[in-house]
Amino acid sequence: MTAWVLPDHIADVLPSQARHIEELRRRLLDTARGYGYELVMPPLLEHLDSLLTGTGAALDLQTFKLVDQLSGRTLGLRADTTAQVARIDAHLLNRQGVARLSYCGPVLHTRPDRARASREPLQLGCELFGHAGIEADMEVLLLAIDCLRAAKLGPLRVDLADSALVRAQLGGLETDAATLKKIHDALARKDRSSLNELLNSVTKLAPEQRAAILALTELYGGPEVLLEAKNRLWSRDSLSLSLSKLKQLADSLPSDVEVSYDLADARGYGYYSGMRFSIYTENGQSALARGGRYDEVGAVFGRNRAAVGFSLDLKELALVAAADPLNSATRSAIRAPWTTDPSLHQAIARLRSVGETVVCVLPGHESELQEFQCDRELISVGGAWAVRALSVA
Repeated sequence: MTAWVLPDHIADVLPSQARHIEELRRRLLDTARGYGYELVMPPLLEHLDSLLTGTGAALDLQTFKLVDQLSGRTLGLRADTTAQVARIDAHLLNRQGVARLSYCGPVLHTRPDRARASREPLQLGCELFGHAGIEADMEVLLLAIDCLRAAKLGPLRVDLADSALVRAQLGGLETDAATLKKIHDALARKDRSSLNELLNSVTKLAPEQRAAILALTELYGGPEVLLEAKNRLWSRDSLSLSLSKLKQLADSLPSDVEVSYDLADARGYGYYSGMRFSIYTENGQSALARGGRYDEVGAVFGRNRAAVGFSLDLKELALVAAADPLNSATRSAIRAPWTTDPSLHQAIARLRSVGETVVCVLPGHESELQEFQCDRELISVGGAWAVRALSVA
């Protein structure tokens, strides 16, 4: 095998795309900072038992594992950052009130989570700890929308769900964990036929509960879904609360954001504890940001704090977000000759200090194309260095 060939679903990021990703990273983290979120930087690897404790266990098959040459213990390369941030909140910050934390860094997956996906996403996310009310849900959802708007995307659509609602419909099912997982998978696919077969294996299933579970596969779409759910689902008290919260969330969104519902969405059922959301562009098929409430995430670290957050893959976002023409990789630059003249070095330093890009042309490379398109040059005029526009050929 050729030495320079990379593993499947792993890719280099070349200059123009890397600059675009970096500009998006800064823009989104600044957006989070505007909401009061503090940046943290968890390590790329940890002891495996820490990474996979509690809700992180669902990531076991997605986690690369290796042996620490210093301690002999098994380490894991993180496949998700949320549990690490929960550990920071629980053990390092240990605040009594609300903690707002943001992060951005690579995660590694043993397998791509969908077709053509990278196994090395650049995950950016925000987590809010310490508030169980719907106000925190609203804040995180609005922040996620503002982050995508900061990426200068077009019209957005928010898809809302509630893990508590799905759990209420499935409550009391007498079945094993493997069958329950298949039921959740069938719900996520809206596969009514497979779901019906799986429910045949469940003992003591009341007809009204069976009808409600099957109804979930049809409860997706616009605002009419909430009204229909009231008539077709059971667990009335918890159902009313879940539907009311979903409507409150929808009502809190800007008027130009389209809202849809998918009450059968049970992905991450072992992780999420309440509302969930996915955000799409107007015609997008894949969600650009996902999040929700996961109040149990910190329990294994000794602090069972209310928690809600979202994350996205900056690499994926960069593919659909247009580069800012004022800050793009092909923005204008100043060409300067290569010399040891101290006065030239001072002139270059002054220009760079005010944000200009100055590219020094190395001897023998004067005709090479640059990543930065030079539209000006530094020339010596009367013993002083001055910037002059380059003539267009």
